[in-house]
Amino acid sequence: MSSRAHRSARHGRRSRRGVRTPVIAAAVATVATLGAAWAGTQALQSPGTTTASSGASAEVRSESELAPGTVFVPPADPSSGPAAPSAAAPAPASPAAAGSSAGTSPSPAAPKPAAAPAAPPKPAASTPKTTAKAAFTPGYDSAADGRQALDAALRAAAADGKQVLLDFGANWCGNCKAADKVFGQSPTNALLNDSYHLVKIDIGGQNSANFSILRKYSSGGGSYKMPVLIVLGPSGTVRTDTHQTGNPTLTADGLGSFLRQWS
Repeated sequence: MSSRAHRSARHGRRSRRGVRTPVIAAAVATVATLGAAWAGTQALQSPGTTTASSGASAEVRSESELAPGTVFVPPADPSSGPAAPSAAAPAPASPAAAGSSAGTSPSPAAPKPAAAPAAPPKPAASTPKTTAKAAFTPGYDSAADGRQALDAALRAAAADGKQVLLDFGANWCGNCKAADKVFGQSPTNALLNDSYHLVKIDIGGQNSANFSILRKYSSGGGSYKMPVLIVLGPSGTVRTDTHQTGNPTLTADGLGSFLRQWS
């Protein structure tokens, strides 16, 4: 009798162990399933990484596929605009106003001493006029403020009636170097000085401010073959744009004819 009881007890323990094993295995499988579902949800919520990487590689490919002597100008960002002016803080009240609001009368101000008679103005020194022209400087200054240089040229053009020649290029551009060589030669340089205010603007260094100037006067967008020569009238209106018409031959005859045509 006791041996049968011992055998039943041992059989019950084995049965309970056999039941616990599949229960634990089922629990582990459930946790693994929930973890996989959570990871899949996170992947669906953040798909931007792959898109951004593919977009960056596409941009690199487009830059590398540009023809020599060209630059890609990105489109303007429509979301960028002038910041809204902040509200000015109210000016502090004057002591007299503070005294009035408190119901007290301010003390009378002391009389001001009589002002001394003003000295007669000295005659302005006469400034000698000069007609010397600055020597032509080849290349493009990447640190120059293109907007400031353009504003100064437009003011000068409004005063003397000359045209403004915008020369957009890059120091690594072979065509720009060829044009600079011709601009520095005496016959072409004389035409340039007589009829134009030249503004050279660097667009080879990915300067967004200089890109915005180019987009303002040349709306073609995309890839630009340098140099881009744009002639503005004294009022700032565009007269010609070689991004649209194509560059003249970068020789003394070609650039000379171009300068004479729009002078």
